Amino acid sequence: MSEHSPYISKSGPPSKVGRYALIALVIAIILAAWGIFSRVHARTALGKETAESSVPTVITVKPNHGPAGEDLVLPGSVQAYFDAPIYARTSGYLKNWYTDIGTQVKKGQLLADIDAPEVDQQLNQAEADLNTAKANYDLSQTTDVRWKGLLATDSVSKQDADEKAGDAAAKKAALDSSGANLRRLHDLESFKRVLAPFDGVVTARNTDIGALINAGQSSGAELFHVADISKLRIYVQVPQPYAAAAVPGVTADLTFAEHPGKKYPAQITRTANALEPNARTLQVELQVDNAKGELFPGSYAEVHFKLPVNANSLRLPANTVLFRTAGLQVATIGQDDQVKLKNITQGRDFGSTIEVLDGITADDNIILNPPDSLADGVKVRVMAPPPEQQPAGQAPQPGKPS
Repeated sequence: MSEHSPYISKSGPPSKVGRYALIALVIAIILAAWGIFSRVHARTALGKETAESSVPTVITVKPNHGPAGEDLVLPGSVQAYFDAPIYARTSGYLKNWYTDIGTQVKKGQLLADIDAPEVDQQLNQAEADLNTAKANYDLSQTTDVRWKGLLATDSVSKQDADEKAGDAAAKKAALDSSGANLRRLHDLESFKRVLAPFDGVVTARNTDIGALINAGQSSGAELFHVADISKLRIYVQVPQPYAAAAVPGVTADLTFAEHPGKKYPAQITRTANALEPNARTLQVELQVDNAKGELFPGSYAEVHFKLPVNANSLRLPANTVLFRTAGLQVATIGQDDQVKLKNITQGRDFGSTIEVLDGITADDNIILNPPDSLADGVKVRVMAPPPEQQPAGQAPQPGKPS
């Protein structure tokens, strides 16, 4: 048979086409394996990233101690040490006034005269009634003595003698009544002179010559107003968180808008020892010397209290507190970056910060702006805050690896 017959196969090296096919197959297998590996790796990385992103990222701060002295600023109402409206005690017309606003007066100084002709006539009538009562009493007393003498000789009955004695006693009572009425009218007569009740200054004059004067406060108008401004009282309403520290002896500085840059020392003299139930404030009285007359009653003052500080108390930013049914809590970072909730006892509220009396220590790391859903045992990632977000007086807390 011929050597080149198509029916005869010959063995030998593969053709180039077969070689290329084998290479393509290997490449395809490698690409498929790489694709599977890439998908598995991406899925694993995504799961890890998802798990990491589910861990809350928090910023922590440390509690710090407050300043050595607390400066509490509250509004104060300035009042005169003594302050009295002057009303008339007798009715009539104003005859003269002798003091106007701003006049310094002494105790007992004459402020005004009242013309009261009705009181004058009542006084004259009372004097006449007293004379009549005295004459009647003298006659009854003489008669009583005579009848007692007749009774001793049995010249009159005992009943008649007792009647004369009773008449003498009744006339004595009438005499006493007339005397009391005369003294009352003498007092009313003296009230025609309006006098200053204490040393001070006239701050108001609400009458003039010829004005109708009605006696008493309910029906009459105030004639004068007198105030003792040599010493002033300052009344302040202290909020409940500070009430326990506002005790007699605590010092304060007063500042007034009309005296910029100047401070007036004052001291708490007394407190109400009870909170006003609606506002929950304690009324406190301070006193300040005003011998130079620089300050005016009725003015507004800023009272800067120097309150003692509790050395065991700590301060926290207000945005670290959680309001829960269990009470006020803060979230601290425990071991392995896990959250631990702690109950705290709040003291005074300073607005941006609060005072904590119990529940935490100065070494605790407190979470800033904790989410409401935060619970015990939750793992968190801690990072340092940007410098502009760090609370005042706090050093940045370094982040910890998760």
